[in-house]
Amino acid sequence: MVRPVTSGVVLVLGGARSGKSVFAEKMVLDSGLQPLYLATAQVWDDEMRSRVDKHKSRRNPHWQTIEEPIDLPGVIEREARQGRAILVDCLTLWVTNLMLAEAPIADRFASLCAVLDKCEGLVVLVSNEVGLGIVPDNKMARDFRDHAGQLHQDVALLANKVHFIAAGLPLTLKDD
Repeated sequence: MVRPVTSGVVLVLGGARSGKSVFAEKMVLDSGLQPLYLATAQVWDDEMRSRVDKHKSRRNPHWQTIEEPIDLPGVIEREARQGRAILVDCLTLWVTNLMLAEAPIADRFASLCAVLDKCEGLVVLVSNEVGLGIVPDNKMARDFRDHAGQLHQDVALLANKVHFIAAGLPLTLKDD
């Protein structure tokens, strides 16, 4: 059992279908704060639409939702405040969006970390741990894996808590 969190930065990592989003959603609801869902997904096909719909169906009407594929730091800076819990789902889709937009990745990561380091309220960030599998066979996939790994290290360094989810069960990696 993870005790309720009402402030700070929490990173929730796990593999695909590990239960990380459900865990993060429960963490936000258990905080008792006003929940804000910050979605980074872009819907490109029916399969992605189905995934987004599944996530939406779990959330009750108390959740406010903002969809932002690129300017994650700007939305967090604008929306983070005492009494609010922001759930960002997910960082790896954000990395994909930045790569597709040919955005300056290191600059965007630095901006996100700067915002997280000074924001108020609770920010829970969900991300896929992609570094546990085989080495990808192409440069773009290797770059993605490397970017995601660097972002996870950067966010974990400043986060108050880091949880790794496997089979729906949390393993606490950091708890300040």
